[in-house]
Amino acid sequence: MTDVARSASDQIAAVRAALLAWYDEAARTLPWRAPPGSGVRTDPYRVWLSEVMLQQTTVPHATPYFLSFTARWPTVGDLAAAEDGDLMAAWAGLGYYARARNLLACARAVAGEHGGVFPDTEAGLRALPGVGAYTAAAVAAIAFDRPANVVDGNVERVMARLFAVETPVPAAKPELARLAGSLVTEDRPGDWAQALMDLGATVCRPKSPLCLICPVSAWCAGYATGAPERYPVKTKKADRPHRLGTAWVLRDGQGRVALVRRPDKGLLGGMLGLPTGEWAGLVSHAAPVAADWADAGAIEHVFTHFSLTLSVKVAEGEGDFIWTPEGEALKALPTVFAKALTRGLAA
Repeated sequence: MTDVARSASDQIAAVRAALLAWYDEAARTLPWRAPPGSGVRTDPYRVWLSEVMLQQTTVPHATPYFLSFTARWPTVGDLAAAEDGDLMAAWAGLGYYARARNLLACARAVAGEHGGVFPDTEAGLRALPGVGAYTAAAVAAIAFDRPANVVDGNVERVMARLFAVETPVPAAKPELARLAGSLVTEDRPGDWAQALMDLGATVCRPKSPLCLICPVSAWCAGYATGAPERYPVKTKKADRPHRLGTAWVLRDGQGRVALVRRPDKGLLGGMLGLPTGEWAGLVSHAAPVAADWADAGAIEHVFTHFSLTLSVKVAEGEGDFIWTPEGEALKALPTVFAKALTRGLAA
């Protein structure tokens, strides 16, 4: 081994030792996680469920959903037997609703094709419906202690700072994944993956990183520059387009509101919603039924790829809808429609 290679190997070993020692003392307590050093292997079902929920969602927001799901459906077989509508209603508020459909498809595949047992390799997990590279790596590492390269946004940020990567994201993503992979070994891969996640979530934060208490700051090239918060370097985001639409709050005078089931494909696919037209550059005024509609104001909502102003119209009437008690509707609707219904009910 050359001196350069030996130096790099020694640095990797030092970084790993420091971060794992920190994780042993400072690991977050999470309901889907086995504490480090406990000798308990985390249930793959709980790891998989949590990772799907945590995509584009924060830990505080996802945790109540996780606890509710695991109380209602404690095993993957229980989830596989859930009715589609029950699952979609329970998911309301977590966003990215295609994940809920994929969740059910994956649970049914595990229950029906694998005897209720998750595959224990990345390749086997990737073959499941809706399981991508990240989720497969996370489940393989955390649940089965496989040396998988688990790279989420937190890990990308840690790598960008640790190595002072100048390439802007998203172009830097392959480089960040390669750097993260260079730190993965056969030693405690599950703990290593979670240690990196925890470091990014609690210390190497997007803004105001806590470098003075970081266990790996001695090896961090970004910290050495004096401006670690500059990393990852970002390209300027394009302006988010703005769309307009109308939500129709139709009540029957008996405490029920008219809902519809949205098409399986497309935004909020398969979810319950209020009747609405297309969300485009102009507000649609095509009411779902003839009624004495009144203006109830508007709500604002931001999706990943566009922002939305939704005008709210209210009336009493009848028609071929899914008539739902108002309180139940508020719980079952995705956030944008719950906001519109709340506005309509207050009018």
